[in-house]
Amino acid sequence: MKCIVGLGNPGNKYRDTRHNVGFMVIDELLNRHNWTLNKNKFKGHFALESIGGEKVILLQPQTYMNLSGESLRPLMDFYNLTPEDVTVIYDDLDLPLGKVRLRQTGGHGGHNGVRSIIDQLGTKQFNRLRFGIGRPETPMAVIDYVLGKFEKSNQSLLEESIHHSADAMEAWLDQPFPKVMNDYNK
Repeated sequence: MKCIVGLGNPGNKYRDTRHNVGFMVIDELLNRHNWTLNKNKFKGHFALESIGGEKVILLQPQTYMNLSGESLRPLMDFYNLTPEDVTVIYDDLDLPLGKVRLRQTGGHGGHNGVRSIIDQLGTKQFNRLRFGIGRPETPMAVIDYVLGKFEKSNQSLLEESIHHSADAMEAWLDQPFPKVMNDYNK
């Protein structure tokens, strides 16, 4: 069994914000397979499904970004998942929009959702899909930028990156993560 976790903030207020790209990738996977997040437990909404014989959990924590680990940890404990069974999808200011980077380990890079997961799991060793959102072109507070919406001019690049990320997650369900990294890092 594998678990794909998309980080974001719950509620319509945050729906299309840069900080919610993890939720957007989970939504794309749900739409592709006509699934819904039909389970509400572990401070999150999730689906437990199967693709090509591989069981997969798609999770959107409902704890707000900074407490994401409080949703993931109990779910992992309940389903006996290891950190290697998990991929976390989150926004990354240090990558330009359109850039997707898969990694097997790393620090939190100032991302409080990832920090929460590292704290809860007690390890930095888990798969990640870093989704580039770039930095603001004009001076503004980081929080205002990540909680802002994408410009209309970036919509096609955003959609392309969401599709690419969802493709990578589907590939991971039947291929080793290092191979997926080689094939999908762009």
